[in-house]
Formats: sequence, structure tokens, C-alpha cells
Amino acid sequence: MGLKCGIVGLPNVGKSTLFNCLSNAQAQAANFPFCTIEPNLGVITVPDERLNQLAKIVNPQRILPTTVEILDIAGLVKGASKGEGLGNQFLANIRETDAIIHVIRCFDDGNVIHVEGSVHPVRDKEIIDTELQIKDLEAIDKKKQRIARAASTGDKEAKKAMDVLELCKTHLESGQSVRSLQLTEEQKNYLADAFLLTAKPVLYVCNVDEASVVTGNKYVDALKESVKAENAEVLLIDAAIEAEIAKLEDYEDRLAFLAEMGLDSPGVNKLIKAAYRLLNLSTYFTAGEKEVRAWTIHNGMTAPQAAGVIHTDFEKGFIRAEVIKFMDFVKFGSDQACKEAGKLAVEGKEYLVEDGDVMHFRFNV
Repeated sequence: MGLKCGIVGLPNVGKSTLFNCLSNAQAQAANFPFCTIEPNLGVITVPDERLNQLAKIVNPQRILPTTVEILDIAGLVKGASKGEGLGNQFLANIRETDAIIHVIRCFDDGNVIHVEGSVHPVRDKEIIDTELQIKDLEAIDKKKQRIARAASTGDKEAKKAMDVLELCKTHLESGQSVRSLQLTEEQKNYLADAFLLTAKPVLYVCNVDEASVVTGNKYVDALKESVKAENAEVLLIDAAIEAEIAKLEDYEDRLAFLAEMGLDSPGVNKLIKAAYRLLNLSTYFTAGEKEVRAWTIHNGMTAPQAAGVIHTDFEKGFIRAEVIKFMDFVKFGSDQACKEAGKLAVEGKEYLVEDGDVMHFRFNV
């Protein structure tokens, strides 16, 4: 399941520093890899303490975490929607992503130049929003032109689509993003082929100074107030601290540094997990002597759909799923022990997979 998040923001807000920190985000005690596909695209592992716990019990030949692609999109500027800077290229990059990580500067430092001349998180957010909204208005107009004739001749589906497009256009023209518009699943389907940028879920990352990384500051408070209608998560990260953590190769040294800073885990780990939640994803596990592996699924997937993430044949020939809850597996220590304790459930095609399930599929092709 290929998932991609794009990091956006104005120039010099800490995007690339954050991206470089993610490149060194070896999860927990295990050294999971980061690989660069292109200069600004990396595949990062999703930190999950449960994977290491399972590995300690099973002692497999290999451990395979789940991953998310992160795209570092170069700083957008005013006029990007009209091609200023490399606007068209980078707006096209955003279109390829499943979600947006919007990095915003929330610290004072006279040595770090701000492209707009002053620190003003709400204004900075609105600059990016405006560029994306302008691009979405163009996309809506293009789709309206495509379906106008069908809608005018009484095509019911085209008429419904036109109504949704008009609703979105009015919303965008008022300076609001499509994601803050309450739409039904049917309405969202009419927008799917318009690939609207502001319909994508967003995570706001406040790049703060060391003193503000736990409690925030006036800039963070202002930003939170401005985005409350979007129901979006706001995360605090000090990119400078993350850069220091990334330099430490020893896991114990990282823990000691975090304790000294008053943090319980690296900010990049929280960011990756938040991005995972943003995409409405969860994880189930398979555990055997050859490998312990995490698998990414969308929340609400049935057992056959989850099996299909491993291989389409698993879904086509699905017979049943043997399911053990993660905490039960940790408590009893093996499939057999869980079975003897009555903690192994046999589930059919209607079973909705839960986050943390340890699963074994029976299938016949």
C-alpha cells in the first residue's frame, strides 16, 4: 500500500532540516533503513514499539516495519499558482501525495531570514492556502467545462457533480479549504477526478525553539486558533533538537538526550505516527520464524481486504483468519499458548480488523 505525505511550507521554515532528520529516524532499538528514491523523496519506517516486542518473543530471521513515503516539496512562494518560482512543478508534486505536512515557523531568531520579513504563522499558513486554493479553483472550472453540456441536457450524475463543484467553488472563494467543508462520501466521489489540493488532509507542524517544544508559545496559540475549524492536528517540533538527535547513532544516547530535553520520544517519531493517523491507517501483524512484519491497512477493512494487502490471492481465496490480540500474544508468548488459553479467535469474511491484531490467514486458490 503505497502512501505518500508531502512536506510543504514557505522557504526557510525548516522543511529540509525536518526531512533530513526523518532520514535518520531509526525507529526504537532496531536500525530500520531509510532509502532515497530521488533527492527529495524518502521512504521512512513507521515507529511501532509493538513490532520490537513481537520480535523479542518470536526471534524471527528478519523484522519488516511498515513504511510511508515523504516528499520534500521545495518552498512555495506567493504566485506559485501562477508559476512563480517553480510553482507549477511543486504544486504538481503536492497533487501526487495522500496528505500534506505543513511546516510553519513559530520561533524568533534574527539570524534566520524570514522570506516575508517577519514571523507571522497565521499569515504564512494563509499564503500557502491561497496558492493551493487558486489552483483548486482552476481545477474546478476545468471540470465544470467538461461536464457542463451533460448537466444542461439533464444528466442526473453530471447535475449532482455540478452542484458539488459550485459548493466547493463558493467555499474556496471565501478563503476556505475544501477539507473544512462537510461533504458526504457521495459528494467526495464527484470530486475525486478533480484532484483538489485543499481536500487533502493536513498536519500542521510548528517549528519552535527549545523553550517552546513542550508547552508551545504565542505563535503556536495563534495558529491553533486559526485552524480549529479544520479539525487538524497541530504538532510541535524543534528542528534544531531533532537535528541533534539524528546525529546520535547510539539508541541509549538518544534516550538520555531526550530525557535531558524533557521529551519522551523524538519529534520525528511523533510526526510519522501523526501522519499515519492522518491517513486513517492502522497496523496488523504477522509473526513467524521467518519474519515479524507490520502491514498497513485502512481503518474499517475486513479480514479478506486485509489479507489482500499481503497478496491478492489471499483475498480471492480467503477461508478464515486466525486472530490473536497483541496484548494476549505478549502475555502468553506463542500461537499455541494463546490457543490453549482460548485467546485465538477464528474469524470469517465479515470480521473488521483491529489495530494491533496478530493474524494468520487460511486461503485456497
